[in-house]
Amino acid sequence: MNIAFIVNQVRKETPGYTTTGLALQAHKMGHHVYYMGVGDLAYLADEQMGGFARHVPDKQFRSPETFLEAVKDAEKIKLKASQLDAILLRNDPSADLEKRPWAQNAGIVFGQLAQKQGVTVLNDPTTLSQASNKMYFQYFPKAVRPETIITRSISDIEAFYKANGGKIILKPLQGSGGRNVFLINKQEAKNLNQIVDAICRDGFVVAQEYLPAATKGDIRLFLLDGEPIVVNGHYAAIHRQQKKGEIRSNIHQGGKAGKARITSRIEEIVSLVGPKLKADGMFLTGLDIVGDKLMEVNVFSPGGLVHASELYKEDFYTPVIAAIEEKVKLKSS
Repeated sequence: MNIAFIVNQVRKETPGYTTTGLALQAHKMGHHVYYMGVGDLAYLADEQMGGFARHVPDKQFRSPETFLEAVKDAEKIKLKASQLDAILLRNDPSADLEKRPWAQNAGIVFGQLAQKQGVTVLNDPTTLSQASNKMYFQYFPKAVRPETIITRSISDIEAFYKANGGKIILKPLQGSGGRNVFLINKQEAKNLNQIVDAICRDGFVVAQEYLPAATKGDIRLFLLDGEPIVVNGHYAAIHRQQKKGEIRSNIHQGGKAGKARITSRIEEIVSLVGPKLKADGMFLTGLDIVGDKLMEVNVFSPGGLVHASELYKEDFYTPVIAAIEEKVKLKSS
């Protein structure tokens, strides 16, 4: 199988990324693996989607570090959609919001074309275009969601703040990784106007009820076609605990990963959101769960699978690659 991983920028990939683990495992399983940054994509003269890719050398690697070094050192070659069996869209549009706005939707746009030309593209690029901001979250059952408004109106946010007992969370409609997430309480209320103005520079503001259980961190749970990834009885999930004085649990914001306890409520949440994710072609996703509520559905390059693999000493990558193999096989039969 020829499989390409589309990332924001190849040179910025790290050994700890989920993408690295998936690509390395695909290579170990005998597949031809390619890396492409969104800036490498192109529409070619023969009307093929393609671009310039780095091909992983045909050799064994001792670690993710040596693997990624080889990827970054590889010369770029021209690659066409007709040469590929599968594409994994692993770029995060929000990471390009400020400095490379032209790159935000490139993976989706070129992914849609590749899909039309017969390539298996995951996650489904058409649905990804609808899920490019947190509004997608509002299409899931109300029973799993915290109380939320999405607006640019300071008066609406002030009313929501008062209705929720003087404690809410504010974040941008488009964004990920815990960027520009604020806890508004009595101490911060005096800065509400400035915070809303800052978030509004990038679009709409999401205001959510504050969940007291957030002080205990959150659960990042990985789903494959709407079902939890489970290996030898262990769920591909991590308990993310924020550092002292921080409201965000994201690992790259200083959070720590520990083993997760999967409760009956978490299983119930999966049963309520899983069918829609599968129907929408959301192949690999990450659910962020706080207490008894689902806080976010991550459909763009959800991270943390490497931490789950290390914590449980399990290979959570092989089920993902095996599922891609099966999709490609079914498409060609």
